[in-house]
Amino acid sequence: MHTSVGRQPYDVLVVGGGIIGLVTAWRAAQRGLRTALADPEPGGGAARVAAGMLAAVTELHYGEQTLLGLNLASARRYPAFVAELEEASGRDTGYRTCGTLAVALDADDRSHLRELHALQRRCGLESEWLSGRECRRLEPMLAPGVRGGLRVDGDHQIDPRRLADALVTACERAGVALYRLAAERLSVARERATGAVLADGTEIVADQVVLAAGSLSGRLAGVPAEALPPVRPVKGQVLRLTVPPAYAPFLSRTVRAVVRGSHVYLVPRENGELVVGATTEELGWDTTVTAGGVYELLRDAHELVPGITELPLTETLAGLRPGSPDNAPLLGPTALPGLLLATGHYRNGVLLTPVTGDAMADVLTSGELPDAVRPFTPRRFAPAPSPSPVPEEQPA
Repeated sequence: MHTSVGRQPYDVLVVGGGIIGLVTAWRAAQRGLRTALADPEPGGGAARVAAGMLAAVTELHYGEQTLLGLNLASARRYPAFVAELEEASGRDTGYRTCGTLAVALDADDRSHLRELHALQRRCGLESEWLSGRECRRLEPMLAPGVRGGLRVDGDHQIDPRRLADALVTACERAGVALYRLAAERLSVARERATGAVLADGTEIVADQVVLAAGSLSGRLAGVPAEALPPVRPVKGQVLRLTVPPAYAPFLSRTVRAVVRGSHVYLVPRENGELVVGATTEELGWDTTVTAGGVYELLRDAHELVPGITELPLTETLAGLRPGSPDNAPLLGPTALPGLLLATGHYRNGVLLTPVTGDAMADVLTSGELPDAVRPFTPRRFAPAPSPSPVPEEQPA
């Protein structure tokens, strides 16, 4: 085994090179921390499959109002974050402020959307109710049967693949050492995380370790049970189609709906790509693209935008979202000193990239989580202490 000793140990080792690991490493390096990142394919992971909707408002779910605050905080940071990242990397991220239209296809969907609109208003969010005719005026390709919809101009989009590529370049330019190998085991000495052993036996020594390996975060050997993140893989199948010039403009904004209880969305890119997603399947580590998954996505998308069946189908892909018990991320220190988490972002990883990078840089440099992130500490899942046994009453 050879080690990174011989040079000075790193201040931070990030395990995992998806967009969350990359943004953590980039921000840490910007703060002057000597930073390394270990991943066999930096820029890979769930971001290669994600659609990139920055939909803090239309993604609102009942019971997730605390997460909404974090989502909105991150959405507000996006314009400045993108400008800084594109300047640092020299790469375009495909960021678009095109807005989102959520539509209803039947009376039940319309009722659900009305309830969502009321919840959005109670939370102080900006969204506008439109009639079916007004929806079709905005997006002429919509099906004639659309019954109404919500126009949300503040929900934007980004191309996650370009975002990941820009973050890799920004990390390299900021001096992050990229080890293109998987971390196989966490190193622990004197009850503290001290680095990790890579697949080729290299031992990276670091003062702090950030576990940011997405759905794989719970599988790193050497992490004690009390610090192991409770994340699970949630499969999502996604399609990519191409809009030929003769069909352009096909859609001008992201369009989404609930069709027969399943969420479907269509995200148009400026380069003519149209992303259609996504299934939500609790199938463990399976990443098979299935005929059923492709059929259901195309069937639901066709009900929404009938003209979609005329477009060339250019890619089918399945990825794994990192789900947590409450669908919210795990950010910050664990029960093991020196080990921090940045994982469990589920369906909000792309949206939460800016706020995650800032929060992790703060806690790595100061030891303190920002107030907005404290509800998402990994310690919220710590097992409750066992109650003390009650002494039995002695007979008189």
